[in-house]
Formats: sequence, structure tokens, C-alpha cells
Amino acid sequence: MDFRALAATRYSVRAYRPDPVPDALLEELLETVRLAPSACNRQPFRVVVLPTRGRDGDLLRIYPKPWFVEAPLVLAVCAVPAEAWTRRRYDGWGAAETDATIAMDHLLLAAADRGLGTCWVAAFDPAAAREVLALPDGIVPVAFTPLGWPADAPGPKERRPLTELVIRKGAPAAGS
Repeated sequence: MDFRALAATRYSVRAYRPDPVPDALLEELLETVRLAPSACNRQPFRVVVLPTRGRDGDLLRIYPKPWFVEAPLVLAVCAVPAEAWTRRRYDGWGAAETDATIAMDHLLLAAADRGLGTCWVAAFDPAAAREVLALPDGIVPVAFTPLGWPADAPGPKERRPLTELVIRKGAPAAGS
């Protein structure tokens, strides 16, 4: 599939079949995450892979929607701010969460390319996530996704027009 078609067809899956994701396919997706760009190639993120079987109670504390635990796996992408590039010269901004979200986007698109379903979940309980994942200090949960075979079909996609999203600036004036 070409990238434009992939971007147009990927959708947030909210119903999953319980069929397992083969280990080789999971490794392929995780390799795609490893290849994601990050500021100065620091890769300040971690991916936590959680089988859902027998963990419904814990996972539903993180995000309390039944479809969240229907897929055989839930993946959490976490940022590691101490490992991230920072814009020290100007304002100290750190790229950890941005790099983690790029990694998550690579995961979502690679999964869709292989026929798997995902759904970006940012509306989770951070305290429950830290506890369930047993995250040490310095690792911050950024986003979650179920990972499995879709049991639903995409609905219509509504997107704002480019005129609302793009700001075009003219060329600088002569002599500027």
C-alpha cells in the first residue's frame, strides 16, 4: 500500500478479535518503532508490551473501556526525559514526549499496513498506568494502544480542510 492510501485507511479500532498476534509480526512492528526518527537519534522512549489475558482488571484501571482489553495485546509507549535531546541554548525544551509520539505513530501505521488494528489512547489514568506498568521514576507513560485484529469496520473520516490547518507565508520582501 502506498503511504497516502495507508494514512487514508488507518482508523481507530474499537472492536477486536481475540486471535493472537504472531510473535514475528509483533517483532516486525517493534522494529519499525526502533527505526522511528527522534531528536539527535536519542530514542528516549520505551515500549511496554502487555498481554491482556488475565489482566483485564489492571488494564481497565488505566483506561476503563471494554474494547481496550479485547485485543490480545496492549502496548504502552513511554518517554524517558533524561535521555532526550533538549534545546538548551534557548528554552530548555525537551523532545522526549515528541519522540515517543513519533514512535507511537510509526507503530500505528506499521500495524495498519499489516492489517492489524490500533487506537491511540491518551485519555488514560497516569497514576494507574505508572502502578500497573511498575514504571520507575523518570519513565513517563505517553500513550497506549490495543493491538490486534479488527472486528469492526472503519466509519467515515471527518477531517478539517487544509485551509484551517495550513498557514502559508509569502516570500520575504526584496532586500529583507
